Amino acid sequence: MQTNKARKIIAAVAPVGKAIDPPSINPLAPQKVAQEVINCARAGASMVHLHVRDRQGEQTENITDYSATLDLIRKSSDIIIQGSTGGLTSLTLEERCVALNDPRTEVASLNMGSVNFGEDVYINRLPDIRYWAQRMAETQVVPELEIFAAGMLSTYMQLAKEAVLKPPYSINLCLGFHWALPADVETLFFMKTMLPEKDVPWGIIHDGMNDFALLATAIGMGATVVRVGFEDSVYFAPGQAAPTNTDLVARLVTLIRNLGFEVASAEEARELFEIA
Repeated sequence: MQTNKARKIIAAVAPVGKAIDPPSINPLAPQKVAQEVINCARAGASMVHLHVRDRQGEQTENITDYSATLDLIRKSSDIIIQGSTGGLTSLTLEERCVALNDPRTEVASLNMGSVNFGEDVYINRLPDIRYWAQRMAETQVVPELEIFAAGMLSTYMQLAKEAVLKPPYSINLCLGFHWALPADVETLFFMKTMLPEKDVPWGIIHDGMNDFALLATAIGMGATVVRVGFEDSVYFAPGQAAPTNTDLVARLVTLIRNLGFEVASAEEARELFEIA
């Protein structure tokens, strides 16, 4: 008789986007972001990805609104807080990782290299990465390694060899960003086979997605984390935009369950990430 339990999948959400058109409503103020996150958690999300932004959605070194948002979230939800150290910005190294200064940040994105983003360059030099990794170690924040190109896997292994990176950490394949890894099944399969450590949890971002097909493929290939949210796309099907992030999360949760898997609770996600 089959006794294996269904695999747990972490549903993550990145709720704040750019240039969002109706019917989608972009949350910006702490109260709006927090309520959206709380609603997403109730719909099944167990991790939220947040940049430190001002009320116009621009990245800032001022942590006031970020911490105010966490205050409101924590009144109603135990969702995992993932802070960002990324983004196309003129902020300094220290300013880019100010989310680590709030002790409620449990996970943080750690970009594994530089890459062209459209007409711009997303700059993440090796000394920068070492600095952010050290700050994460000091604050006991679990890194999520952001992979935008195949060569970044070699970078991550070199940093692991140097003991700059130490477990626990997870890997996130970032597909669909202009001039980075294309968002297609062939690229996903190639990157999955290239993963150097088979026991490290991995996930996927599909930037600019028109549907959930690639997320479903990643789940079938063994992904632990899949992400939706207005930072990535407002669409769940061609031409069909979600009014809120909660709608996207609810549809992702339905997809996960229809594929025969279970959605991880925040507590279960912490166990998968080995969050202390």
